[in-house]
Order: sequence, then structure tokens, then C-alpha cells
Amino acid sequence: MPERLSPPRAPDAGRRRWLQGVAAAPLAAGALTAGRPAQARVKTSAHIVIAGSGLGGIAVANRLAGLLDGARITIVDAKEEHNYQPGYTLVATGVWPVDKVRDRNADFQPAGVDWVQEMVAGFDPAGNAVFTTSGRRIGYDFLVVATGVRLDYAQIEGMDVAAIGREGLASVYPSPQAAQATWAAMQAFAAQGGEALMTLPATPLKCAGAPLKMSFMLRDRLQQAGTLARSRVQFMSALGNVFGVKVVNDNVLARWQDLGIGVEFTQRLAAVDIGARRATFVTPEGERSERGYDFLHVVPPMRAPDAVKHSDLAWKEGPFAAGGWLEVDKSTLQHRRFPNVFGVGDINGTPRGKTAATVKKSAPIVAHNLVEAIAGRQPDLDFDGYTSCPLITREGSAMLIEFDYEGRLTPSLPMIEPLQDSYFAWLMKYRMLKPAYLAVLKGRV
Repeated sequence: MPERLSPPRAPDAGRRRWLQGVAAAPLAAGALTAGRPAQARVKTSAHIVIAGSGLGGIAVANRLAGLLDGARITIVDAKEEHNYQPGYTLVATGVWPVDKVRDRNADFQPAGVDWVQEMVAGFDPAGNAVFTTSGRRIGYDFLVVATGVRLDYAQIEGMDVAAIGREGLASVYPSPQAAQATWAAMQAFAAQGGEALMTLPATPLKCAGAPLKMSFMLRDRLQQAGTLARSRVQFMSALGNVFGVKVVNDNVLARWQDLGIGVEFTQRLAAVDIGARRATFVTPEGERSERGYDFLHVVPPMRAPDAVKHSDLAWKEGPFAAGGWLEVDKSTLQHRRFPNVFGVGDINGTPRGKTAATVKKSAPIVAHNLVEAIAGRQPDLDFDGYTSCPLITREGSAMLIEFDYEGRLTPSLPMIEPLQDSYFAWLMKYRMLKPAYLAVLKGRV
């Protein structure tokens, strides 16, 4: 199998339609944040600390730099490399080279920002301060929490992230290197065929479509390699579904039935013996079963990083308390108990919304509402939970799934049927979404 493959040409019959879509897409994307006139810059001497330098943290920093006059902005994060995480599935399935998802954080931060290159170790919201790993205390007037999630592989006994790529072990989530190693494991498996186990934990996930994309694409690679007939792909879900939006869940299950991808529900990956290629699954009732595999895609349980989870910023009760997620109002994204604190991105304890598309729509809202708070006014923009998932179904085809907090489909491009796969949706994932991501990162949309 080749190291990476180019997408097929658009079918001639649909060429005019997708070309029209290409022209319309930037306009549709811009419409998500358009409609409000430009604001005069607010004069302030406020010190704003942003914990995290992923898409959400840097996008908010760039927007605040344009909205405020005289503010001091400090970003706290040790990461020097900026990773385009929506591209990991493309790397892990052989579509992109790994260098397409790697950039430098310094290239995207606004001029004049104070970058503290340490990780946040703790929060003291009552004292308006954060603490870094070296013990440094940084006070703030306003705080934006953008720490992302903790990939909790430790909940899976025997799991070793360093072993990804060997012995049939795969996991797209940890890093560009892990995505690249996952592609190596997928290539080796597809060349021989065999038993593949694809997993899904019971916790909230960032990019909840990634486990589904990996399953579709693994099956596609087996077919391309001519080993599908002697292979079996089995999806092991710790939940009673494979996706949280029912119409999407039902669509995917119907497609998998046609494709011969099996599904077992309420089966949580509890342990893995990497050398023996054996995985142990546990039901909610505690029943254990052991399965052999030739390829295992591990999706780790996810939770808030310790700095948030063990702070007073976390939810103390309700469905988001167990994961330690940030307690924000789901509409304004302002903290429910500390009004000078806002959250953006995956860390938020909200019903949905752990995707880059969520940040695209919510970062401008967070920046605006924070400026309102600085000016002594109440936040007046609401976030509807917009989430988007370009769900790859095979090489050259995808579905563009968009939905809100309520699980209602909210398509933004009239030429795309959300539950029908198309070349144009693939084209958006393959070529158009990273430029759109970079525009969000730089605060331009």
C-alpha cells in the first residue's frame, strides 16, 4: 500500500454542483460569525490570563487583542508545537503526511502577548490566580480556561502509548507521531487482514466522530488491499450507541450493517495485553470477556486535566462532575460561580461541543462576552452548542454532520445533505478545513 493516497477526482456528473459549493463555502462559513457590526476597542488595563494555547486559547487571545486597548494578555502553556488535531485521522489513515498537522505556537500568538512557557498546575479562582508547574503564582483580573482534555489511558490496564504502531496497536488521539504510527499499524494489518477491534469509551470525547471515521477507513483500506474477505471489523462501544445524535447514530449503524462492520454495545475496554494481542472488555454489570485481535484501535476515556478537575472551577455535582469539567453556563460560556472566568473549547462541561468547529463559533462569543464583563456589562451573546463533524465514510466521500446542543441537525451549506455522503464533504475535510481553522486561530473569522 502507498504511504499516502490522493483523493479521487470528483465525478463528472456532480462536478458543477461541488464547484458551486466550493465557491459558496467560505461565504457560509463566514456567516456563522457575521451579522454584528465591528465594535470600538474598549480601553482597559485589565490583566487577562489564558490557560492553554490550543485553538480556543489562541483564537480568543487574537480576538481580545483586537477588541481591547491597553489590556495585558498572558498565555500560560508549555507547548511550543501547535497541532492541527482535526487532521490526525487523515494522517492515521494514510491520506496526509504528518507534517501537515504540525506548526509552531509562536507563529499564531498576537503581538505583545506575554507567553509563560509552563503548564498550569492549579487554579485559585477565589484569589484570582493560577499556579504554574514551577510554583509561580500569576494573578489575573479575568481568566479564560482553554486547557483541553486529559487523555486518560491510565484507566486501561496494560495500555502503553509508546507502543502505538507495534503489535497491531493503534490510537489516533495522542499526537501526530501516534497518528503516523497508527497508519503504519493499519498498513500492516490491511496487508494481511484478520480481526480488528475498534473501541469507544463511555466518557465525553473530543471529536466523537474520530472512532467512526477510523472504522469506515479501516474497512476501506482492507477493501483496497484485497483482504476484506478474510477480515472482520468489530466496533466495541461502552455505550448503548456509537454517536450521541440519534439520527446520525442510526445512519451510521445502517451503513455499517451494509458494510459488514459488527457492533457490540456496553463493552468497555478495561485492559490490553499488547504482546499477546488480547483485549479485555467489561460490561456495566461487571462481566468480563477477553478477545484476541490483529488490530486494536484504542480510544481513551477523557476527562478534565488535574489542574481543573481538582480546583473549585470544576462542576461539583451533576453529569459533568465525574470528569471534573469546567462549570460554565452553556449559553454565555461564563463560569457559573466566578463571573470573571470564561471557558472555551474541550474543557467546558456542556452537553456537546468538543470539536474545532465548536471553537470556531464559540471563540468569538467568549471574546465578546468577556469584553462585556470588562466593561461592566452582562454577557449578551449566546452559544447554541454548534458542533460539526465531517464524517469520512471512505476515501473520497464523507458526510458533513452539523448539530446543536439539542441534537438537531443544523446544516449550513444548502448543497450538502447532512446524512448523505458526498465528494464535496470529503473535499471540505481534505482541503478546506485547515485554512478555515487557521483563520479562526488568527482571530479573522
